[in-house]
Amino acid sequence: MGEVIIDFIQTMGIVNITWQQIVMIVVSCILLYLAIAKGFEPLLLIPIAFGMLLSNLPLSGVMNEAVSKIQLISPEGVEALKEGTSAYINTETTGGLLKYLFLGDELGIFPPLIFLGVGAMTDFAPLIANPKSILLGAAAQFGIFTTFLGALVLGFGAQAAASIGIIGGADGPTAIYLTTKLAPHLLAPIAVAAYSYMALVPIIQPPIMRALTTKEERCIVMTQSKQVSKKAKIIFPIAVTIVVSLLLPSAATLIGMLMFGNLLKESGATDRLSDTASNALMNIVTIFLGVSVGASAEASIFLSTQTLMIFGLGVLAFGVGTAAGVLFAKLMNLICKEKVNPLIGSAGVSAVPMAARVSQKVAQEECPGNFILMHAMGPNVAGVIGSAVAAGILLSLFG
Repeated sequence: MGEVIIDFIQTMGIVNITWQQIVMIVVSCILLYLAIAKGFEPLLLIPIAFGMLLSNLPLSGVMNEAVSKIQLISPEGVEALKEGTSAYINTETTGGLLKYLFLGDELGIFPPLIFLGVGAMTDFAPLIANPKSILLGAAAQFGIFTTFLGALVLGFGAQAAASIGIIGGADGPTAIYLTTKLAPHLLAPIAVAAYSYMALVPIIQPPIMRALTTKEERCIVMTQSKQVSKKAKIIFPIAVTIVVSLLLPSAATLIGMLMFGNLLKESGATDRLSDTASNALMNIVTIFLGVSVGASAEASIFLSTQTLMIFGLGVLAFGVGTAAGVLFAKLMNLICKEKVNPLIGSAGVSAVPMAARVSQKVAQEECPGNFILMHAMGPNVAGVIGSAVAAGILLSLFG
């Protein structure tokens, strides 16, 4: 009886927990607090944080690998084997639930599906109405290539550096997609860093935006954008898919799914499909991707110098991308007649619509009657395209 009790105690998580797991559990609880109490993108942060919590509870097994074993099924197995008859069977122990869900990340399935949903939810009219917005979206991708160079300097290989740099696009699906192709061994820290920083955009961006602009610039009132025809909205996703795919075939999957989702929305002939892509499918994939990404942050993998370097470079990528967008908008004001509010430049990172909402919030804090949200959506959706194009360039160069 005593042995049974001892065996039972030894199977309890509390006697097997390590200090690393305790640290990760605390981190996951902090992220849950930020998501629930402070409202920092709960749709992203809650699944990620809870997945992180589950995978770091000792002996939970949610991220266990399926293990294959070769078993001898009879004492005469050797003799049978000599005679050409197999006396062995291949058995497999079941892996953890979240390990199987994580295959959707590793195999590059979830990211394109997220892009499908984003396309079905996104209105490209602000970008079509003001094509100059694409320059702001392109400028914000500067953080990707700056961080790529920084990662090379720190000793990462070209493929790993490219995967780390894409964090600066503020686009979790793109970061996951590129990393699975170039540096799958870094998928866990890069995915968690990308999604965590996406959720923390309202904290990261405003100080940079205020530091680089004057009150007068933050109060610039922009003129109303022109109306965009239905025909233009339909032609746009088709044209972008063709042009980008011909120039960068490696970006065809992400751009194609993004534009396919948008075409479902704008065509007017596929309302049911558009509704499914933007609601039910998007919600399901977000849950699966979020919780599996969070579960990949196991203490044994996550608490390392390399991971800390990746998180540091991720902050750099976000900061440089935000700054580049704002500074390019200021440059446009020196060249163009029609002034733009530099705050919309920060929306050039790909976090849709978070970055655009942050631009609007900072503008209204200075001038309560100033509405720049729709103007910020132009560079914001341009940033989605820009990050996918940047991923295509990196994949073409180092894939």
